[in-house]
Amino acid sequence: MKVSASAMLAAMIAGDAAAQARLPTINVGGQQTRRTASRQVARAPRAVRATPLVAPPSTFVADASDGFDSSAQQNTALGPRIVYPAPPKEMPSSSQRFFTGGQVNTIPAFRPGEALEIVPGLAVTQHSGEGKANQYYLRGFDLDHGTDLALYLDGIPLNMRTHGHGQGYADANFVIPEMLAYIDARKGPYNVEDGDFSNAGTIRMQYLRKVPQGVFSTTGGAFNYGRVFGMKSWEFAGGDILGGGEISTYDGPWLIPNNARKINAVLRWSRGEENDGMSITGMAYANRWNSTDQIPLRILDWGFSRWGSINPTDGGDTTRFSLSGRWAQETANYWSKVEAFAMHSTLNLFNDFTYFLAHPVIGDQFRQFDRRTMIGGNAYHAIKFSLLDRESEIKVGFQSRYDDIRLGLQDSFRRVPYATTRNDHVGEGSIALLADVKTRWAPWLKTIVGARWDYYWGSNTGLQAYWDSPLIPGLDAPGFDPTNPFRLWTGPINSGTSNAQLLSPKASVIINPWDDKTDFYLNFGRGFHSNDFRATTQRVAATEATDDLGYVGVRRQGLLSPSTGAEVGVKTRAIDKLESAATLFFIQTAQENIFEGDSGNTVIARGADRIGVEFTNHYRPLSWLAFEGDLTAVRARFRGFNQEQADLYSELLQPGAFEWGAWQSNAPGNYLVNATPIIATAVLELGEATGWFGNFKYRYIAPRALTEDGFLKSPAIGTVNARVGYRWKEGWKLQLDVFNMFNSRSQQIAYGYGSFIPQDPLFRACTGTIVAPTTDAVCGVGQMGVVGHPVERPSWRLTFGGPLDFDPATSRGPDLTEPFQLIKFWE
Repeated sequence: MKVSASAMLAAMIAGDAAAQARLPTINVGGQQTRRTASRQVARAPRAVRATPLVAPPSTFVADASDGFDSSAQQNTALGPRIVYPAPPKEMPSSSQRFFTGGQVNTIPAFRPGEALEIVPGLAVTQHSGEGKANQYYLRGFDLDHGTDLALYLDGIPLNMRTHGHGQGYADANFVIPEMLAYIDARKGPYNVEDGDFSNAGTIRMQYLRKVPQGVFSTTGGAFNYGRVFGMKSWEFAGGDILGGGEISTYDGPWLIPNNARKINAVLRWSRGEENDGMSITGMAYANRWNSTDQIPLRILDWGFSRWGSINPTDGGDTTRFSLSGRWAQETANYWSKVEAFAMHSTLNLFNDFTYFLAHPVIGDQFRQFDRRTMIGGNAYHAIKFSLLDRESEIKVGFQSRYDDIRLGLQDSFRRVPYATTRNDHVGEGSIALLADVKTRWAPWLKTIVGARWDYYWGSNTGLQAYWDSPLIPGLDAPGFDPTNPFRLWTGPINSGTSNAQLLSPKASVIINPWDDKTDFYLNFGRGFHSNDFRATTQRVAATEATDDLGYVGVRRQGLLSPSTGAEVGVKTRAIDKLESAATLFFIQTAQENIFEGDSGNTVIARGADRIGVEFTNHYRPLSWLAFEGDLTAVRARFRGFNQEQADLYSELLQPGAFEWGAWQSNAPGNYLVNATPIIATAVLELGEATGWFGNFKYRYIAPRALTEDGFLKSPAIGTVNARVGYRWKEGWKLQLDVFNMFNSRSQQIAYGYGSFIPQDPLFRACTGTIVAPTTDAVCGVGQMGVVGHPVERPSWRLTFGGPLDFDPATSRGPDLTEPFQLIKFWE
């Protein structure tokens, strides 16, 4: 039969129109086509497997009808070729969110950790250089560097137990956002897989397994910012190799340049799919930097620059090397997954937060160091079965981890240590057994009930030498007698062993009473974070002595600090193109106690309650237009009464102390320090996978109490970042990012505490430079006030990138005139 050319053309046009009228269908398990430079190779069909009752953590159901965001199936950052995984078909809570790598890279991020701000209610800041771990805020937690937020990349935990700088230290500076396949964010401790550091939530990041076409990009910007990135895939040994890496530099607006220098690489071999295949991944990362730490805001009134540094020698360096493997298998009746990892990291940090409070002559700079090797593994197996004639699935799992750690704290002068407060060798291990049962009792009712048992053990050996221990009352303190020194040698006394165990029940109920567009959720669970192991063996204070030069006893702390969390929420798509979720949550911690790495002592705090609401909205009325609006409001308060703070407050009301006003910010109270009451974000996204595109993001962080009595408060933070650019269909991209475009002069981070600089009248009174009534209490506290680190001034970054193709016969550059032929948001 003959077919005319016109008929063929009409059929093609009709077919194309029909294809555009419906959402794309993604092939799962059927015939797949791999594109190469010159041909298409069809793979053999595979048997299509049944979808599990509740998809395993690594399984993604590619049902386009469930998809909300059309950008989930397109690479909005690197061209239209990468197909990202679809979200899990079912999520057990209203606060859980899933984001593809394309969605993550759509929003401009000033530093890698800020890419995590795509998670509603999460704020990520920085206060000390471009290599130190970020500061995180979520659900009324000042998470410091990760104490109550569990972060994972490719199954490797990022949170460091018993860390030299802070418990749960989670450095995300080595994450390469362009290589992310997805981010799975879970709030609260409701899943049995989530253990240590999961009180506020857990974020699991996963890298891509392969890319159909290599890509490179180069970026230049203000304040000597520069970055080169590239990644590419090759077929090898029946699988695929994915290689990626970046090199970057940045000075920042500071009078002492950051001089940050970073190199980062990833190499992965994988075969099959994430839920039915295997992979081996290696990562390597190194970074060094200078840091401009926070400064007392009072000195700005004296003409000190906001961009200046009190100690220009602060900074640090870090390295990280890891090797991990993963094997997974899925059939119609079961799925299994095994993960193993090994990681070695180093960190040196030089900080100075109190300036001249402890050492009035040479300053308070200190060095924190951490050297560790971490090994561990996880194994999970799930089987379908019938429970009372109801479709069910039981999952059992095992998690293990062991950290071999050498860490310490030293006083230093211009990065030269001279006294060792702590020098410890810690070995800390843990195992966890977990299980849950998922049952579909009716088409509209599902439950998940489970528990995990954690066991922790370890030992601490103090390596502090007598001649390295600190001098008391201080190397340069007034009245020090060099002929009769006393050294505070606490290392051997604070050595020991410890262990702990904890049983954590979990439960979730998912109700769908009317249709498949609205779901209700009830969640409950116990979470926990481990404490710094040194706090569990510590008997005496590492930085304090009695008046007769004796040791000051301290109470040993428990190794595991539990919490209880619950939430009720609803998620709905009742309005076309709009997905909304509302969640009411409650978190109660048994104890807010941590080991204070900056001083080497244990800080004992009461338990606290947090109650809050989250409201998230994602609206995509058109394929090229989307809005995101998120709001989290929390009330966070300590329980009980702080008698120790009340005793200090009483001392500060005495003659000689009262006149200096320190009592105004040291009264006992119930405010959780730095607990953010409101975090809100709004995002506007414009553009298709190709052509012109734009993005605007507004982030707001409300003022928060910086002291327990709420006397000192931080300023509000409101910043706007913007992006505009053009993407060619061949994969090339040109984009301009502008950060803090409206020049917010707020503080990126703020704290309330006492410090000294020589210009302070109280400093001169305490050191005898002037005659004025003072007491040991007020001199020990220092000059109270807000210290802060400013939001960087407006800056820009220009990125150009495209296909990484080594075959000159197939390479094709962009048509630079195309963006100006017709400005459009669609083709």
